Amino acid sequence: MSSDLEAETGNICCASCDIAEVDVIKLKECNDCDLVRYCSDECQEKHRPHHESKCKERAAELRDEILFRQPESSHHGDCPICFLPLSIDTDESSLYGCCSKLICNGCAYANQKRAFKENLEHNCPFCRKILTKTQEEMIQNNMKRADANDPVALQDMAKRYYHEGDYERSFQYWTNAAELGDAEAHHCLSIMYAKGEGAEKNEKMELYHEEEAAIRGHPTARHFLACMELINERFGRAVKHLIIAANLGFDESVQALKTRYADGKVSKEDFAAALRAHHAAVDATKSPQREVAAKAEATGWRRI
Repeated sequence: MSSDLEAETGNICCASCDIAEVDVIKLKECNDCDLVRYCSDECQEKHRPHHESKCKERAAELRDEILFRQPESSHHGDCPICFLPLSIDTDESSLYGCCSKLICNGCAYANQKRAFKENLEHNCPFCRKILTKTQEEMIQNNMKRADANDPVALQDMAKRYYHEGDYERSFQYWTNAAELGDAEAHHCLSIMYAKGEGAEKNEKMELYHEEEAAIRGHPTARHFLACMELINERFGRAVKHLIIAANLGFDESVQALKTRYADGKVSKEDFAAALRAHHAAVDATKSPQREVAAKAEATGWRRI
C-alpha cells in the first residue's frame, strides 16, 4: 500500500498507516531490513504479519552481502612497523603484550639484532618499552590493558583462563573482546558454543560468531563455514567461502577447491583466479628482512 503511495507522491510513507515523512514527522527503518519504514512502534507491530516473510528474506540477502564480501586482508592485518601484510601462520609473527601489537619476525629479529649490537636491553620493536623479565610482570601488564578494554589483551586473558579450565571467565573475556570487534574472539566463542564450554551448546550462536569472525577476515572461520555448507550440500555457498579463504592465503581452502574443481563444482576460470589470488596473498607477506629472520630462526635464533 505505502509503496504505491510513495510512487504517486514521491514521499517516503509509513508502511502501515501511509503517513508521509515531512517536516517534524520522521520515519524509522524496519529493524531487520531496508524495505519499509514506520512512524511508530505501534504501526510496526501492526504491520508485522504483512511484512514478516519479505523482511526475513531481505534480511538474509543483506546478511549474505556482508558475509560474502572479500575482506581486504586477514584478521592479522599488517605489521605496524614494515606495513607489509602479516602471514596467517602465527609462527611468523609475535604478539607484544606491552602494546598489544603483532610484529612480523623480520622486524622482531632486526630489533633484537640492533639491541645486541648496541648492547641495549631488549625492548618492544614498536613502543620501545623494555620487555618484562618475569611471567608475573607480563600477566600484570596484560591485566592493566584488559581493564582498559584492549581487545587483544582481553583475548589473551581469555586464553589464559581457558587453558586453566576456567571456561566461564574465559567466555566472558572473549565476549567482551568480541563486542569490541576482535575476530579471534568471535572464532573462539563459536568453538565454546559448539562444545558447551562456559555456555550451553547453541548451534545458532556457534554459526553467528563463526560468521562474524569470517567477515573480519579470519580464514579458519571462513574455511569452517565452507565445510558446513559442503555437509549441507550447498555447494555454491561453500565454493564462495573457499575462494574468499584462498584469496587470504589459506592453504587448506586451496586444497578443498582442487577437490571441488575435480568434482565439477568449480569452474576452470574461478579455480585459476583463486590460485592466482592465493599466490599473490602469500607473496605479499614475504620480504628480504623476513627471509633473513627465517634463516636465523632455523639456525637457533629465538624470539623474545
